[in-house]
Amino acid sequence: MNTARIAERAGQLLSLESKVAIVTGAGSGIGREICIRLAEMGASVVILDKNPESARVTADLIQPLGVGALAIACDVTSRSACERATEQSVAAFERIDILCNNAGIVVRKDAVSLAEPEWDAVLAVTLKSVYLLSHEVIPHMAHTGGGSIINTGSGWSLRGGPRAVAYCAAKGGVVNLTRAMAIDHGRQNIRVNCVCPGDIDTPMLAAECQQLGKDRNQFITEAADRPLGRIGTTGDVADAVLFLASDMSKWITGAQLVVDGGGIA
Repeated sequence: MNTARIAERAGQLLSLESKVAIVTGAGSGIGREICIRLAEMGASVVILDKNPESARVTADLIQPLGVGALAIACDVTSRSACERATEQSVAAFERIDILCNNAGIVVRKDAVSLAEPEWDAVLAVTLKSVYLLSHEVIPHMAHTGGGSIINTGSGWSLRGGPRAVAYCAAKGGVVNLTRAMAIDHGRQNIRVNCVCPGDIDTPMLAAECQQLGKDRNQFITEAADRPLGRIGTTGDVADAVLFLASDMSKWITGAQLVVDGGGIA
């Protein structure tokens, strides 16, 4: 067995050298880990987050990897902010090859207790932002020969969950938006796919525990009750995103990759 040749071939398929990626919600959690993983494989990364300090921390973690890292404070619910962020990205790196629409928020309430502004906020950050960034980025991808868009859905994109009506609606929308975009832009060599994580140990999960009045450690213990016997890590999701961003998945589009340890099996 020629292990060197195997390693070289694997590296070629997963390499993102000379690619440029934009990642939203990139100041912490899954978004930060996606940025690091893409950078490890050679991509320059544009880090979008509403919190500029968090975005800069992610950029600082990437810079030792020897690739470009640009932190941009961006409200992904604002058309003008998404337009400016896209323009800054192209000005800095001349192209956009990968877009990871990862930003999202959750409010753990049912339809009766949920206030209208809470509904609007969850839909805007989690679903509308996918449209806004894609609207700006796709023409640049098409101009340079194509690209890969990876949207972050959820296990609750594919089934309902308790006390999370706005989140379930938004994440369900992300999956069907992904399918529709894959149909519309395949001829431009733009692939559009979705990762659907289960419970992942992130600051967002901690916030959910607080909203529900649950102990975080107990919540994690309960969430680990799935076929693979543990809660997910941000690295689990980042690895799936890398697969969908790379040539390893060059004939995959319009798909939902569930990353949940078998939770909805």
